[in-house]
Amino acid sequence: MARIGVFICHCGENISRTVDVVKAAQEASGFRGVVHSIDYKYMCSSPGQALIKQAIKEKNLDGVIVAACSPKMHEPTFRRACSEAGLNPYLCEIANIREQCSWVHEDKTVATPKAVDLMHTMVEKTRKDTDLYHIKVPITKKALVIGGGIAGIQAALDIAEGGQKVILVEKEPSIGGHMAQLSETFPTLDCSQCILTPKMVDTARHKNIKLYTWSEVIDVKGYIGNFEVTIRKNSRYVREDLCTGCGMCWLKCPQKKIPSKFETGLGMRTAIYVPFPQAVPNIPVIDKTTCLKLLKDRCGVCEKVCPTGAIDYSMKDEIITEKVGAIVVATGYDLISCGLYGEYGGYKDVLDGLQFERLLSASGPTAGEVKRPSDGKTVESVAFIQCAGSRDPSKGISYCSKICCMYTAKQAMLYKHKVHHGQAYVFYIDIRAGGKGYEEFVLKGIEQEGTIYLRGRVARVFRKQDKLIVRGMDTLSGKKIELAVDLVVLASAMVPNKDITNLYQKLSVSYDRYGWLSESHPKLKPVETSNAGIFLAGACQFPKDIPESVAQAGGAASKVLGLFSQDELAKEPLVAKINTLVCNGCNMCVQACPYQAIELKDLKDKQGKLIRRIAEVNPGLCAGCGVCVTVCPSHAPDLAGTTEEQLYQEIVALG
Repeated sequence: MARIGVFICHCGENISRTVDVVKAAQEASGFRGVVHSIDYKYMCSSPGQALIKQAIKEKNLDGVIVAACSPKMHEPTFRRACSEAGLNPYLCEIANIREQCSWVHEDKTVATPKAVDLMHTMVEKTRKDTDLYHIKVPITKKALVIGGGIAGIQAALDIAEGGQKVILVEKEPSIGGHMAQLSETFPTLDCSQCILTPKMVDTARHKNIKLYTWSEVIDVKGYIGNFEVTIRKNSRYVREDLCTGCGMCWLKCPQKKIPSKFETGLGMRTAIYVPFPQAVPNIPVIDKTTCLKLLKDRCGVCEKVCPTGAIDYSMKDEIITEKVGAIVVATGYDLISCGLYGEYGGYKDVLDGLQFERLLSASGPTAGEVKRPSDGKTVESVAFIQCAGSRDPSKGISYCSKICCMYTAKQAMLYKHKVHHGQAYVFYIDIRAGGKGYEEFVLKGIEQEGTIYLRGRVARVFRKQDKLIVRGMDTLSGKKIELAVDLVVLASAMVPNKDITNLYQKLSVSYDRYGWLSESHPKLKPVETSNAGIFLAGACQFPKDIPESVAQAGGAASKVLGLFSQDELAKEPLVAKINTLVCNGCNMCVQACPYQAIELKDLKDKQGKLIRRIAEVNPGLCAGCGVCVTVCPSHAPDLAGTTEEQLYQEIVALG
């Protein structure tokens, strides 16, 4: 590089308050190769970008340094401006003098020289920059949605309505997720099934959606636009093409005392079953862990009574491979086990929120009558305990589960609709009702339904005769409280699904210490992951209510449709390259690469004789992380845009 321009941003006062930008611009003008150096209040603004474009043309610049904020914020903005002025965008570099300088210093006499040094390093790096060009990647215009809850259903429908093919994979026998278990939804008290079932039916019938239930993703390979996904379709032992869903098989099945997962253990099912009446598809599955025919070759009643001959005990699991261009992860959530709360006794009449939903539901195990699980008596009083596990570092969960305040207010209200003379108590730390109509909904429960809110934690729950004694403290009055109630409902912490991190590792996506998926950027890329082409929807990222899950599903779908709107993807060229002259095929880079972007290839002479093996990078898979550079003993890999020579020049500049 011979002609470099340096452009220093005040960033309002974010930078100029701590860095003497005028002096820094003067210092930069003396750097080797710098022919233009100015400062401006907001370099990212349209006038600021115009200054860069004008200087490129008038001063014939072949390199640009913008000293401003983090590259994460505005590097694409400045590179686009350079490109519009005719300069290769990868000849524009960012010196981060905001996060790395002005925000960590208070003394101008310290911050200004440091800012000058940061600019100097980038000037020397830019002198070794070369033109780079986007990598063209073909796109398979088919999407995979993992998870058939409301978020997965909405994402699949939105993508399908956009004219693209979708594969929806759900591990349970039916789509619907946890929303299918709910009685009514806040704050409008809509019947959950009434608003969910039409979407479930639309999903099954849509011409652009291929539905795999009772299935799971077991492997994922490839990269954005070109993923290869392996799916295990577990055997139902029921022929889907023959079954009419008449129900004869489960009505006649003699194995009737198996705890139902859908009914959260409060109700029973048969060995052959559909999880709930509105299930989609409405095709039963045989539980091979309890079926007498599959376990001991006895019974076989379902096969005998099936009028269409749909029962087939010889069916095997099916392995299916699909090629897709994008993946939406909508794997949902679970509730923390009630067994972790020793202070709440572990009694039959201590339930979590989902269990109470099933008691309230007209299709639940008690047909909507609020009965005690222990003896079947009507619940005359109920105590709701908020933050049961959430915001509790002693349980390993310091975060707020976000929706508990609202669903507790709803459940207390629905309880009063079922048991008019009953009394609901809510023990809370504080009420978090952040949504449209949410605060009014909580107040309605207090003012119109007579729910009594008691501010304070519950210390202990224990049984005394046929009552549960809830002992706690009302921190507003400063008095100890001891209530005798028939039922206790815990607002249990929401947690990621068990063992879900195994799937996330196959997807090569990041997750936090709790197991929630991490977004690429919390503000600018809230539905994208660290692995390009994989998007987030719903409560797999963090606790969310239904409206927020549906909104995020729509956002993820729009990203997929945007990706599919082009035939080829222009991928960043900042990827690893292998110097084949020094590569000795040791395989260390192959083993270290977290994206499986490197493999060994045979290097042969003209006669086809093997000379040696060398590493080769798939630029579509490579994310430019640089791990291969650090592990290679031969120094064969190098990273475009951040070569070892460029890093060396930066170090020399600091010397």
